[in-house]
Amino acid sequence: MQAVILAGGLGTRLRPLTDSVPKGLIKVNGRPFLEWKLEQLKANGIDDIVLCVGHLGEMIEEHFGGGSRVGVRVRYSRDGKKPLGVIGALKRAEPLLDGEFFVTYGDNYLRLDYGRMMALLKSSRKLGALAVYHNRGAYGTSDVEVDEGRVTAFQKNSGRQLEWINFGIYALRKSALALVAPGEPCEEPEFFNLLISKGELLSYEATERFYEIGNRQSLREFETFMAKAPERAG
Repeated sequence: MQAVILAGGLGTRLRPLTDSVPKGLIKVNGRPFLEWKLEQLKANGIDDIVLCVGHLGEMIEEHFGGGSRVGVRVRYSRDGKKPLGVIGALKRAEPLLDGEFFVTYGDNYLRLDYGRMMALLKSSRKLGALAVYHNRGAYGTSDVEVDEGRVTAFQKNSGRQLEWINFGIYALRKSALALVAPGEPCEEPEFFNLLISKGELLSYEATERFYEIGNRQSLREFETFMAKAPERAG
């Protein structure tokens, strides 16, 4: 299986740590975070990685090269001079993509059945499947509505009392990117809501909480998790 990892962010909430090091290379218990993430993906059958890099991306490329460090294949898609947003960056990586692939972020660590999620997408005729967690406000602001196996709304900062949260990974068919204009900015809410309006976005429920390193508190939580239970980390 293939995964695209979006790792081009500035990491502003982790400054000054990210002033000279990209977020994905911040050390967690002595190792760069992305090493933990890539090893976990490999353990779940994902060994073809496309890294979308931007801020200090050359450091990520130098560290991982072609992926032999962690036993996977790694290729790179670089941000251009014009910011295109998350989905715009994914569109830029289109020539490197398989017919179906995962999309995730360079600062999260997710425990779920990746094979089962991909099988859900492949067995359907839909364009995408979004992993969701029945959050009830526990870990960040819930932003997703789910009904009978479909995502029916994706509304960040809407003020509505939603119970589900975007888990931080989705599976897509490459053909879904035909909905995105090349070279034009496109963010996830716009893209997801377009899929939702067409009835093309399935939901896949994750049952384990997610971890991420987007800020100092969440970084400490992940460090504690990995220190206490590395045998459960996959």
